[in-house]
Amino acid sequence: FDTIRKVFRKYGYQPLETPAMENLSTLMGKYGEEGDKLIFKILNSGNYFSDFKSDAEILDTKAKGERAFSLMISEKALRYDLTVPFARYVVMHQNEITFPFRRYQIQPVWRADRPQKGRYREFYQCDADIIGTGSLLGELELIRMTQEVFASLGLGVQILLNNRKVLAGIAEVMGASDKMIDITVAIDKLDKIGLEKVKEELATKELSPDAIARLEPLLLFNGSDAEKLAFLRDLLQRSEIGLKGIEELEAIFNYCSTVSLPEGLLQLDLTLARGLNYYTGAIIEVKAKDARTTFTSSICGGGRYDDLTGIFGLKNMSGVGVSFGADRICDVLDEAGLYPSTLMQGSQLLVTNFGEEDLVYALEIIAKVHAVGIVAELYPDAAKMKKQLSYADANNIPFVAMAGSEERSKRVVTIKNLASGEQETIAIDDLADYMKQYTAFT
Repeated sequence: FDTIRKVFRKYGYQPLETPAMENLSTLMGKYGEEGDKLIFKILNSGNYFSDFKSDAEILDTKAKGERAFSLMISEKALRYDLTVPFARYVVMHQNEITFPFRRYQIQPVWRADRPQKGRYREFYQCDADIIGTGSLLGELELIRMTQEVFASLGLGVQILLNNRKVLAGIAEVMGASDKMIDITVAIDKLDKIGLEKVKEELATKELSPDAIARLEPLLLFNGSDAEKLAFLRDLLQRSEIGLKGIEELEAIFNYCSTVSLPEGLLQLDLTLARGLNYYTGAIIEVKAKDARTTFTSSICGGGRYDDLTGIFGLKNMSGVGVSFGADRICDVLDEAGLYPSTLMQGSQLLVTNFGEEDLVYALEIIAKVHAVGIVAELYPDAAKMKKQLSYADANNIPFVAMAGSEERSKRVVTIKNLASGEQETIAIDDLADYMKQYTAFT
């Protein structure tokens, strides 16, 4: 969190938090049919059927569909992501915000999914969004931030890029513009279920064999980014929206070429779709590309949304954002062994407790080291020295300060280094400087 937050702040993003609960009507319909099923709905308190006069009225509502019945018994839900609540916030506070508006948000979200590795019912997202501008410099900024975060964490990654306008163009040349959502949902599963299963799913969505056959060369195409763009230009030459998507991709690649991103970091992925319905332009996904991990799921993703605020009444407010999946990133760092050895370092110094007579002096010792930012703790009970030393050893506390009646009378402290077993006596006024020299622990 500190690593991600530091990068967000470096680029001028300010913190924001939204409530854990949103109105269900705010969330429904924003994530696609599959996403709606994963929203954690909260039953209305009390007897939620009390407002209905008859069983017939309840059955009538159920007959109108799952969405209508859900809204009848549940008015609220736990947030599914941070982007839709952010859009709602922007609309509510539009007269107080200066646009373009940069914000970051680090909070948990909830999904009624089947828990498994890399997929949780509660997990943290770390989002950064810039809204109020359609400039593709926003995409460049988010790509740079993404690169910096993972470089700071020491993790090798691949940033994948595509554009929803390109996908709309593909649906258009397939003769299936009305099936764009079905197509994107299906090809988004290509890595998970394979080409044949994707084709089977498309067939169940009433796409003709001819339309599926037109899509297959795209799913199988390999080549450099320049070759992929040339392939798309040929494929989408009669699609205005598709060509617009290609222009945006080329602009982003040109911008990125001016900022010296690591070679091969950014790659055009023609099969990248991202299932969320609100994306309208560039889409981004990040996967670990590190020999130390076998994790294959995405660990970060985002994209451009041109009118997400429009559903709340504020039209034509373009934005772009990226979301880091903190829990998945932690899984990868854990598998790759990338946590710093000092990460779990707690107290640097334990001040022993020899009883009431020496307690005032012990409190003076700990106050002096706290005053200069050294992490230290006082053992709370007047226990035997062996027990206190065992406590320090079990909690990886490297130094122990011992001060009995003799030390108190001379205004000194005996410091024991548990790693070496050595100990020395120093003046209490020199203790802070003594501890600060051990930079590995400060």
